[in-house]
Amino acid sequence: MNTIAPDYEQTDLGHIQIAPEVIEVIAGLATIEVEGVAGMSGGFAGGIAELLGRKNLSKGVKVEVGQREAAIDVSIIVVYGTKIPDLASEIQRNVKQAIESMTGLDVVEVNVHIHDVHFKTAEKAPEDETAALRVK
Repeated sequence: MNTIAPDYEQTDLGHIQIAPEVIEVIAGLATIEVEGVAGMSGGFAGGIAELLGRKNLSKGVKVEVGQREAAIDVSIIVVYGTKIPDLASEIQRNVKQAIESMTGLDVVEVNVHIHDVHFKTAEKAPEDETAALRVK
């Protein structure tokens, strides 16, 4: 399957082909660099891969690639307090720009799926000193 525009496919030196996995990695990196994204949501299989020590840069990303166009789906975990519509728009812009500039494909859609909200955990306060004074 050819995954880039025909004018990029054949050069004087040979054939150029970009694997869909490369596009997934580009989309994943472009997504996580947007402020307000706590992480990617990759489901059960992605979680197992991470437990085994493999960092999956395409986690939470699905792509459909044609001859000249690509459609991207990203699944994310958002930081609590972030305006989701603004975050989703920024992700769409960033992913579209990254893929188009790096591959030459036209990105026809970037769908953002919010799967979870990440709450910042409060740091555990040191043990209350007054409690130590009460017990003798």
